[in-house]
Amino acid sequence: FFSLKVQDKLTMAKKQSHKRHKGSSNDQDPQENGDSPIDHEEVLSEESGDENNNHQQADPTSAADQDDTKEPIHEDIEAMVSDGRYRNKQRCLVLCSRGVTARYRHLLEDLRTLMPHHKKESKLDPGDEGIGRSINDICEMRGCNTVLFLECRKRQDAYLWMGRTSSSSGPSVRFHVSNIHTMDELRLTGNCMKGSRPLLTFDKCFEEIDHLRLVKELFVDVFGTPRGHPKSKPFVDRVMGFYYADKKIWVRNYQIVERQATNAKEAHIAKKVSGQAQATSLVEIGPRFVLNPIRIFRGSFGGQTLFQNPDFVSPNEIRAEEKRLKGRSYEERKEHQKKRKARESEIVVPEDPLASVFR
Repeated sequence: FFSLKVQDKLTMAKKQSHKRHKGSSNDQDPQENGDSPIDHEEVLSEESGDENNNHQQADPTSAADQDDTKEPIHEDIEAMVSDGRYRNKQRCLVLCSRGVTARYRHLLEDLRTLMPHHKKESKLDPGDEGIGRSINDICEMRGCNTVLFLECRKRQDAYLWMGRTSSSSGPSVRFHVSNIHTMDELRLTGNCMKGSRPLLTFDKCFEEIDHLRLVKELFVDVFGTPRGHPKSKPFVDRVMGFYYADKKIWVRNYQIVERQATNAKEAHIAKKVSGQAQATSLVEIGPRFVLNPIRIFRGSFGGQTLFQNPDFVSPNEIRAEEKRLKGRSYEERKEHQKKRKARESEIVVPEDPLASVFR
């Protein structure tokens, strides 16, 4: 605006000088009449001086009002703009021990399908080194910072190890897995895109109970697919739910289904029920299983015990109690047989005096 004003004043000054030169004689020098040619630098200096004077004469209250009308600028808050790069390079090592049954092997394959950021490894036979040392060495070679290890005992008990194995080396959690149902076994109608990123939902207990808050962070690291992973798809079409009930963690996997109404009547009913013309529902995909936390360690597969479940009962003790009950039933049956024999021996039939008359 300032430059436009300067140009207008320059053009007006040129017109006035041209008129003066026309009115004067041709042989007369304009400098003798007291006229001097227009100096552009003087005009610019005058304009700048006028602008400064106008700024100085302005009312200070108007400037204060303008400052008040401006929106407050928060310098501490910076706008988070995603550049789409692969920065959160989480890699999870998924493996199992030798001796796993078919059901546990299928469960592990289902988990690998849900985790595009996993690293597959063959069955582990630790030998004399131990499970923790062997898995940590494998994670270091494969560049993994989290691990999901399925351990099978006596070909019937499944234990799930989950933890961090990076430079921090810990923490780690050991769960007992029960109520396992794989995708092929359930034959559910849910289906999602392979490699899609999940929404992780947690029960309110994961914010109220201390050890569950730690378990929640491990679930996010293991099951949360990093944004921009090469094997992942930029879609969110499924939900993984973790619920705490009966002092156990129940894991479910659902597909997000958005159904559009085919006619106006269905759209009216859907809007009346849910408030939206497009209905959204969840369809279970699988797998489903229950995790019973046993112990939380400070380190990777060992170290200081941070939490120990006092309500956990080992499956060996449960089977031993069942055998005791069976043994007790055998003992009771034998006692009943002895009592019956004693009762039969005590019963004496008196002799009939007429028994030999009709012989």
